[in-house]
Amino acid sequence: MMTAALSEAEIIERLQKLDGWEREGDQLVKTFKLDSYLAGLALATAIGTVCEALDHHPDMTIGWRKVTVALTTHDAGHKLSAKDFRAAEKIEALGYPRKA
Repeated sequence: MMTAALSEAEIIERLQKLDGWEREGDQLVKTFKLDSYLAGLALATAIGTVCEALDHHPDMTIGWRKVTVALTTHDAGHKLSAKDFRAAEKIEALGYPRKA
């Protein structure tokens, strides 16, 4: 079953509610800056766990003190869907980066 892609107006409206997330083509993207490489690994693991529970799997790049997350919905023709925004909201709820 195909997931419905969001309209341009829906994407713009939902994106305004997500701090630090940007649209790059048909992806939602955010780079998290962290205090250490290991903190980035922990964040990537937490994101993977949260998204697995949603049956949604972002592309992630782990670098030195940063993690970049990219969301798109494959079964919506590689377009943005409500699944992407739901995943971004759950990722934001993790509270990274944590301030000391």
